[in-house]
Amino acid sequence: QVQLVESGGGLVQAGGSLRLSCAVSGRTIRRDNMGWFRQATGKEREFVAAIRWNGDTNYRDSVKGRFTISRDNAQNTLYLQMNSLRPEDTAVYYCAATANDLVNYAWSYAYWGQGTQVTVSS
Repeated sequence: QVQLVESGGGLVQAGGSLRLSCAVSGRTIRRDNMGWFRQATGKEREFVAAIRWNGDTNYRDSVKGRFTISRDNAQNTLYLQMNSLRPEDTAVYYCAATANDLVNYAWSYAYWGQGTQVTVSS
């Protein structure tokens, strides 16, 4: 059974930093494309960042220069370093895995974690 478990969320003041982790079991991510999505209360889930199996990355415009996605295939773990956090970054953050090449779309991902809450206070 494939499991993705996020950790590292919490409450932080605006301008602060958090590092999210996503530990994957039951599946080797080496050949997967991996993504982070987020969902704020009352809003739809949105793409945040993705990293392909070859290391290429994509980001939504509002997080470029502030967030960095990375992966450790040996540890089967995905990361999201979030700096200069803003109140509008407040959401539940989800990691996901896909063998599909369309990494910006939630429907493309077959495997999801349960999410971790990130709250940024002003």
